[in-house]
Amino acid sequence: MLLNYQYRAYPNTNQKLELNYWLRVCRYWYNKQLGDRFDWWENNRNSINACPLICPLPQLRDNPNFYSQKKQLPFIKEDLTKVVHSGELLDFSRIPSQTLQDVCKRVDLAFGRFIKGDGNGNRSGKPRFKNVARYRTMKIEGQAITIERVEKNWLFVSFSKLKGRVKVRLHRPLPKGFALKNALLTLKSDGWYLTLCLEDPKLLKRRVVEQDVN
Repeated sequence: MLLNYQYRAYPNTNQKLELNYWLRVCRYWYNKQLGDRFDWWENNRNSINACPLICPLPQLRDNPNFYSQKKQLPFIKEDLTKVVHSGELLDFSRIPSQTLQDVCKRVDLAFGRFIKGDGNGNRSGKPRFKNVARYRTMKIEGQAITIERVEKNWLFVSFSKLKGRVKVRLHRPLPKGFALKNALLTLKSDGWYLTLCLEDPKLLKRRVVEQDVN
């Protein structure tokens, strides 16, 4: 069983600047991957009932997918990435690896629903490129999160590659016996919010035992 608990977070000024930078890099990475998939889609599709006798051949390459795009990350982290239209230099190494991999997954799901549809075959609309208003959430895996301590109504959390501890207001207590699976950092109009995804380890162990018995 999974539970999601959302709390208001109060990062300091330096942490806010760094988290905004994380969002900037994730948004750029999302749009770059989506653009790469659109380029492949436009160059490799053709009308079924009509085909020109003479046409230029596109650059032959495999369909970009989650794994091929995820494999680019180690090489991208080795150096700064230059944004073509602005000349801005982005450092991917400042963001947790699992967070960047989750961006690849988001692109893969959005493009897959557009091309193949969901389980019922229903296709969604063409995925949009994300601007500041449309990309506000980052996923942090549990291994990159450490709950330092709890003091009355405050929770102090540290994240991989983010200096210091982030204060979180506990307007309701955390449930007992649950383990932290991952978290979502969301920037809203009134500030940052932290959504903790908690799972019951007892149910997980029970499933493993049932599988072993079967």
